[in-house]
Amino acid sequence: MQESDLQAYRDKLKCSFPQIEECFEDYIQDSLRNLSNRGIDQYLSGASLICMIGRGWEPVSIYLEEMPEMANRLGEPILDIVSKAVWDMSRTPNGKAIPPFMQCLPEASRRLGTLEQMQHFLDILFEMMETTTTSVHGHHKTHSSQGFPELLKQIPYLLNQLSLEGLKNWIEYGTRNYLNHPERQKDYFCLQSADSKAMLQRERHGTLYMDNERKLDMYLRSMWQDESYFVPYSLGFDELRKPMPYYDHLGIRVPDVYDDFIAADGTVVAGIDRYRITIAHIAAHRKWTTAIIADNFSPFQRLAIEHLEDSRVEYLMLKEYPGLRKHLLALHPTPVEGDCDTEKESCIRHRLAMLSRAILDKNHGYKNKHILDFVAQFHAAVEKDGSSTKEMADIAILFTARTRLQSDQLPHIRFENTEVDYRDDNRHMWIFIEEGDEEEAFEDHRDAKPEELEIDGLPPRHYAEWDYNTATFKPDWVSLYESIHPSADARDIDAILDKHKALAKQLKAILDMLKPQQFVRVRYQEEGSELDLDVAIRSLIDYKCGAQPDPRINMSHKHDGRDIAVMLLLDLSASLNDVPEGSEQSILQLSQEAVSLLAWTIEQLGDKYAIAGFHSDTRHNVRYYHLKGYSEHFDDNVKARLAAMEAGFSTRMGGAIRHAAHYLETQKADKKLMLILTDGEPSDIDVDDEKYLINDTKKAVDEISSKGMYSYCISLDRKADDYIQDIFGAGGYTIIDNIEKLPEKLPLLFTALTS
Repeated sequence: MQESDLQAYRDKLKCSFPQIEECFEDYIQDSLRNLSNRGIDQYLSGASLICMIGRGWEPVSIYLEEMPEMANRLGEPILDIVSKAVWDMSRTPNGKAIPPFMQCLPEASRRLGTLEQMQHFLDILFEMMETTTTSVHGHHKTHSSQGFPELLKQIPYLLNQLSLEGLKNWIEYGTRNYLNHPERQKDYFCLQSADSKAMLQRERHGTLYMDNERKLDMYLRSMWQDESYFVPYSLGFDELRKPMPYYDHLGIRVPDVYDDFIAADGTVVAGIDRYRITIAHIAAHRKWTTAIIADNFSPFQRLAIEHLEDSRVEYLMLKEYPGLRKHLLALHPTPVEGDCDTEKESCIRHRLAMLSRAILDKNHGYKNKHILDFVAQFHAAVEKDGSSTKEMADIAILFTARTRLQSDQLPHIRFENTEVDYRDDNRHMWIFIEEGDEEEAFEDHRDAKPEELEIDGLPPRHYAEWDYNTATFKPDWVSLYESIHPSADARDIDAILDKHKALAKQLKAILDMLKPQQFVRVRYQEEGSELDLDVAIRSLIDYKCGAQPDPRINMSHKHDGRDIAVMLLLDLSASLNDVPEGSEQSILQLSQEAVSLLAWTIEQLGDKYAIAGFHSDTRHNVRYYHLKGYSEHFDDNVKARLAAMEAGFSTRMGGAIRHAAHYLETQKADKKLMLILTDGEPSDIDVDDEKYLINDTKKAVDEISSKGMYSYCISLDRKADDYIQDIFGAGGYTIIDNIEKLPEKLPLLFTALTS
């Protein structure tokens, strides 16, 4: 990015915290990827507003870091909504809750998925905050809410357990029952009280859409070749008119939760299957339904057309996927013939539900002659060529004409056993001429893109971090920026290798013994270099006896060799600039020599390996530098990067280990080893609890171990005995007290670990 462009953006941000300056270019590059030009102005204006509240740099940093991705996911109006929400919160006694409020928003946006859902979520939070913020004399709010900060800390967990409606009910129970008991309110919202857990268990039900989003997306793409987006909605915020599934140009709208459905005969349809049926029904409409003009049809006629068109697309759907029939039969209501009293209530919906059921179920048992007649007409139409929406309209008009009763006009309409909840509202079927074309002009398809600029850096990778106090992960807590390390003069590394020629000669003798030396046979091959006589004779005997012979009668040879992939992860924190007592070189210089010799050693063996370094400056700015990739050799490019190694900032190790494991895991090798070279315990300037990052690093080590990778730490910290075994376990580390011996010991240690 041009310096002048960056400065133009910086001038729009009215905030002067030095921590913001360090990452500002990264923030702007991220916003250019995700926002329009108008959106960037809103983004910087919102950040300036948050800076004005006087709560330090962290809320501003979180806003700048997280909002571009949130705006890309939910729409740019969320930028102003969040900044104004923070401003409003700062005007109350709850200002201390702003950082946890900001921190919970990214996970909430991912779980909720739409701007409408997010607005409902914010309304729930602010209603709770307003209710539990108390006053002394009853006029002005003077005491902050005791439960609100605790609630915000639990939001990621709660949204993973509850639908938005369930969250609303859980919060309302806590505020209603513990409004005048601050301590008990605090226990409730931090999930410590038995009442809180019992209420959570009561509200936790059904299959959450967000837990199955990828699965449902793959279902739509693979089974229906449809690449539409899903837009979840909540059932808890429209009591008068329950929302229904539908689709428009923005995507397919589905509920945020489905409970298991138990039919009258005891058949259970799981929540995930209800999602599949709803999606299949909508996808069938998208594939086979053609919109028709609605103006010439009465409301009753439109209702009948929708029922028959629903039945038609389901008929075509079942021709392709007949296994869905059992779920449709269980979910479709079964109206009882004669249940609707034509003298007292309108029975049009009841008749149409009977017709729809009779079309779906051959064993419907209905005797009504009109129902039987139109079922036959329907099948005659669709069995030829699948029919069309227009033909269904003709049949539906005839059905309403023949079955019409005077009581159909009654205000009391029978809904019992008529609602098919997996069907959408069919808005896509109709074109209303009298509304004109004006509505289309207001639809925002947002083709406008931000100006294309050359962006060198990659967008940040977000990693969870383990909080041992709550025994839960903080989702997307760490922002890690990766880049290729700058280069210097490769001849500096050549000088180091020349300095240690004698050691290199000793290493070469050891390496010659570790290299693959002999061939071994690989038996039971269908294709190979020669015949495996024992297996061939056994197969011939099987053939003569009439049994199935084993076709793997060949064998081949391969080197009895090593199959190892190595990731060397270097701590590049500021403490590497220290010079150990009795030494003339800094720890960084000694590490540089040791890593150079180790790289030369691994190169001689032919193992796959990569080298990376990291340091951190709060959770918002973990830097990860690629020094050597798996596909590179130990050439001048790699040496130049090693020569430019510099130390700075802190040691937030957990996120770096998770990111390094991301690359190591993709390598094809029998053994995968991560070597971590560090000179101190995990720490960072935004963490006061010494055990916090130690426990997170231990969790990261456990994670890579569960994926079949091994970790081993080489520590240069003489006080490492206090914490290192807690992280890497017994036998998972070595402490080197005499740091000057590091260039000699590191290659020897590697050969011992991999021999």
